[in-house]
Amino acid sequence: MSTDLPTSSDAPLVLVTGASGYIGGRLVPALLAAGLRVRAMARHADRLEDRPWRAQVEVVEADVEDPASLEAALDGIHVAYYLIHAMGGGRSFAERDRQGARSFAAAAEHADVRRIVYLGGIHPEGEELSAHMASRQEVGEILLGGKVPAVVLRAAVILGSGSASFEIMRHLAERLPVMVAPRWVRNRIQPIAVRDVLHYLVGAARLEGAPNRTFDVGGPDVLTFAQLLHAYARAAGLPRRRIRTVPVLTPRLASHWIGLVTPVPTGIARPLVESLVHEAVAAETDLRGLVPAPEDGLTGVDRAIELALSRIRELDVATAWHSATPAGAPSSPLPEDPQWSGGIVRGDQRQRHVDADPDTLWDVIEGIGGRRGWYSWRLGWISRGLVDRLVGGPGLRRGRRHPDRLAVGDALDWWRVERLETGHLLRLRAEMRVPGQAWLELGVQEADGGGAILHQQAIYHPHGLLGDLYWWAVWPFHGIVFGGMQRNLARAAEAAVPASRRRTTDTDTDTDTDTDTEETA
Repeated sequence: MSTDLPTSSDAPLVLVTGASGYIGGRLVPALLAAGLRVRAMARHADRLEDRPWRAQVEVVEADVEDPASLEAALDGIHVAYYLIHAMGGGRSFAERDRQGARSFAAAAEHADVRRIVYLGGIHPEGEELSAHMASRQEVGEILLGGKVPAVVLRAAVILGSGSASFEIMRHLAERLPVMVAPRWVRNRIQPIAVRDVLHYLVGAARLEGAPNRTFDVGGPDVLTFAQLLHAYARAAGLPRRRIRTVPVLTPRLASHWIGLVTPVPTGIARPLVESLVHEAVAAETDLRGLVPAPEDGLTGVDRAIELALSRIRELDVATAWHSATPAGAPSSPLPEDPQWSGGIVRGDQRQRHVDADPDTLWDVIEGIGGRRGWYSWRLGWISRGLVDRLVGGPGLRRGRRHPDRLAVGDALDWWRVERLETGHLLRLRAEMRVPGQAWLELGVQEADGGGAILHQQAIYHPHGLLGDLYWWAVWPFHGIVFGGMQRNLARAAEAAVPASRRRTTDTDTDTDTDTDTEETA
């Protein structure tokens, strides 16, 4: 690898187009970590304001369909990443792709850019390609035919939370224990982890000389899409999926079917489904000889899926109970991810004004469970505890370690204290037997004008179709269980306050939201 791109404050500028997209949003911090200076380009610059790396980069607003806007974007750039591809339907998308690539290649030549890097898709040679795959191939050929040397990387299915291909696989495996699929789900593919795609994209900026060619990039495993679904089921702890193939399911029908089963829009699902008609296996591995592999090697399929699922299994995120989605939802999309990305998360959110000071309300919350119970439908909790014991769970018999105080790691009936911010937040992780993962959060916030705000939410990540069915089976009881809990916690706190100190107002706001989002880790 060449060192003609220094990794210091004198490093040249690198342009990332499509910085608000899935790959672009992840590439920017990878380039910064490699010591390169970055200019991020987007059609709407305000979409980058919430990115954690925003303060570390230059941001420019430009559009490849407006050639005049590219002059400022490419000024002083050494390496430009072209990560733009139209996903819309109709006949115009190919022409937009074509004109955009030509405008960008011409503007890069005029700006004396040293290299263009483009990410396309692996496809077999000599076969008729789908419209979208053919367009991606044409974009690569346009860039390779320009005056600026181009490095065109071609990848198959990208494994990572937020990737459209991964999200389709996630929702199919989670929701359908039995699937009817086209015969071409038996075609071979060579998936690659998103972390390895980023590794090769960063490495492409430092290739020696001025290569002007394509490189196929893939992970270490070659398997069928059906086998990939089985791999997901293993990683997610689901039973083996049953897949039955039929010869009559066309890409158009399959994409509409996926649109019904998953939150991925049909307009995005269709080109991805169409690409599966062909095998997608790397024809060569030349880039591996030019860009050293990551220190821990290329990521295998099983590990890549585990990494993508890690954002679901770990709830190690900042809590924001005022959010419009369940606070800390374990598979909420990253800022650069599409809104349909991430695993399914169900939630019940409520908040209520309490005529008590925050400390008094917190004392009631921290004393919950054990002999005091759960301030809710007592018969329901006892019955659920007995059922849990019958199926091998802890039930309610564990009680509390201390009658008034909790610590992280404490058992609390069938819960475990996962996070504790004294005076502000209690997060409990369910250890009862349920087909999924569940959390209960109770939070305290000082209210304007006196009193406190009680924030309460239940978060549930269903495990497969059975988990989703469980959620909907108990959903009719949420008003009794969670509504009663919030109401009685508030009353207990207010009863502990002398009458002379109470306010006369009693307002509450309850919201019950079910969220279906694209782990996208």
